[in-house]
Amino acid sequence: MTQKIDFRLTPEPERYEFAEAPAYRFETGRREFFKLFGAGLAVLCVLDRQAFGQETAGARMPDHAAPKAIGAWLHIGEDGAVTVFTGKVEVGQNIRTSLSQGVAEELGVDIGSIKMIMGDTDKVPFDMGTFGSLTTPVMNLQLRRVAASARNILIDLAAARWNLDRQQLSVAGGKVMDNLSKRSADYGDLVQAHEIAQLVSVDDSLRPAAQWKVAGQSAPKVDGRDFVTGAHRYPSDLKLPDMLYGKIVRPTAFNATLVSADTQEADKIPDVRVVRDGNFIGVAAPSSAVASRAAAAIRAEWKADEQPSSHELFDYLKKNPVAQQEVAGAPRYEVGAVEPALASAGRRLQQTYNIAYIAHAPLEPRAALAQWTGDQLTVWTGTQRPFAVRSELAAAFHMPEEKIRVLVPDTGSGYGGKHSGEMAVEAARLARAARLPVKLVWTREEEFTWAYFRPAGVIEITSAVDHDAKITAWDFHNYNSGAAGLRTYYDIPNQRIQFHATKSPLRQGSYRGLAATANHFAREVHMDELARLVKMDPLEFRLKNLKDERLRAVFVAAAEKFGWTKTKAAGHGYGIGGGFEKLGNVATAVEVAVDRATGRVTIVRVVTAFECGAIVNPDQLRNQVEGANIMGLGGALFEAIEFENGHILNGRFSKYRLPRFSDVPPIETVLIDRKDLPSAGAGEAPIVGLAPAIASAIFDATGVRLRSLPLVPHGLKVS
Repeated sequence: MTQKIDFRLTPEPERYEFAEAPAYRFETGRREFFKLFGAGLAVLCVLDRQAFGQETAGARMPDHAAPKAIGAWLHIGEDGAVTVFTGKVEVGQNIRTSLSQGVAEELGVDIGSIKMIMGDTDKVPFDMGTFGSLTTPVMNLQLRRVAASARNILIDLAAARWNLDRQQLSVAGGKVMDNLSKRSADYGDLVQAHEIAQLVSVDDSLRPAAQWKVAGQSAPKVDGRDFVTGAHRYPSDLKLPDMLYGKIVRPTAFNATLVSADTQEADKIPDVRVVRDGNFIGVAAPSSAVASRAAAAIRAEWKADEQPSSHELFDYLKKNPVAQQEVAGAPRYEVGAVEPALASAGRRLQQTYNIAYIAHAPLEPRAALAQWTGDQLTVWTGTQRPFAVRSELAAAFHMPEEKIRVLVPDTGSGYGGKHSGEMAVEAARLARAARLPVKLVWTREEEFTWAYFRPAGVIEITSAVDHDAKITAWDFHNYNSGAAGLRTYYDIPNQRIQFHATKSPLRQGSYRGLAATANHFAREVHMDELARLVKMDPLEFRLKNLKDERLRAVFVAAAEKFGWTKTKAAGHGYGIGGGFEKLGNVATAVEVAVDRATGRVTIVRVVTAFECGAIVNPDQLRNQVEGANIMGLGGALFEAIEFENGHILNGRFSKYRLPRFSDVPPIETVLIDRKDLPSAGAGEAPIVGLAPAIASAIFDATGVRLRSLPLVPHGLKVS
């Protein structure tokens, strides 16, 4: 008979982060959990605002989003199987592996023995989403605490069974061992016939990074074989019995309204369901080919107002501000007295930098598979925010979130572009009308046109330097592109830094690094211009104005590996850029070669030094740094969305220039492992140094100063 135990190691409630939860909630949640997953040991949490704070680094949970139940972080079954639960999702960053390493390190098990359930809203604790490079500093730490809590329970169980002091026990290989007698007990044996539940504790026995044996190593990708053999099923691969395929009839321009729709020809096609709901019109059919044919047969008339075009973008952004009262808490930072410092400066510099819209261009376009079972809705989709998508579905169909389940299979990339759930809502609309499961996969043209873009922006900087090459004033204004990475990390006594929201002609949203790429580009190119103004080496000038030791360390490491002082070949130039973002410090040095006759710019080599605290998985981190640099090449050199009067003009790969194999130079990565510091994320920070380094290297080679991204979409014009 199963024994039910409410297992607490100590009576002090302060040991438990969520111990203030009502007892009935804990008891109810525990009972429901074991009914679903079977007997054994469970480490649980109460999903209230305090728990939410652990998930989002202290962000406040909206009242309507407060979950009502107990969530589980970890379960050890009677067979010894370890199951871990997290609301984070895998979108190509290999976070499943590093999270497993953290659990394996603290729990004393092999990585391969861990089953990790990710992004299933029916099974995992509430989570705001996978973004902001928060998974490693927040979730990895949380799961380590959870695993340590489980480890302590297992040790106490063994100590009680053997009547021993717990100090002589240790864990390894899924067993608790007596260090003196060498006897051992499997985890499954210790929890046999028990239902042991504990709220996750604030644990002070985490293993320090200097003692890591599993974490800190380059573990291979979990389930890696499935990805390279094609066995893994992405959202766009999923199928259900009797499933139909969806296709949406899209407007002829942004912000268009549907005036009329003639569906007679589509209605004649066998087994086609035509669905119209306001401006929404789509079809569901037995195959994707038939669905496309049916959608094309619908004669829709749309009406749209005149809209701006890309050739007037930057003027438009400056001339169309959003009223301050509409932007609550618009980021602004001011210290010292900027105006007097500028007025008294011997040398001043004022420049404007422009940033174009660019597309995420994920390997896998948006996809969703929706199924209704009575009044219950289940959606499989590729998203970075499964709980937010559940909320979107609930709002769209006016139904409780408890009746909706969102599951996220490991997805073919996101880059911040898959935060929203429009494809899930579209698939669910079609499925409800068809009364059968419907899968919807956006085409590449739909992905380019109807997804959101990295915001465009205009950045204006006015600065001043004294006779000793110290920056004395910094006036920085960002229009539209965003506030991430807004503040300078240089030591400047007089600063005024502000983000100004403006109307955007295109839909815009998160992109890898958010606005940090734009703000770092403007700031670091301006630093290069100031260095030239005072006739000082760009690296020396930065170090002279930089006190932060971690950031100084990456600049020095990158320059040393790069060979910053080495003689350049004719037509070649060196550039460097870097900064701090999402708890990571980065510096990137670049060598370019410019063919003056053709205007061709070639990136000869890239060296990036990166530091984000204690490294969890060196190979994975190196992949993130190199991937960020390769992705960053496109935005730096040639990526830009072209549009006119509500139409995207280059919405396909044949017209939208992405980095190719031939564009990728040798990339060297210097990783600085700070085992004395907490681990931070690396998905975003490594991208911010590349574009300004390239711009500076082009100037070094040619004397041509480029201040707009992309830098050379059509080659470099050298007079």
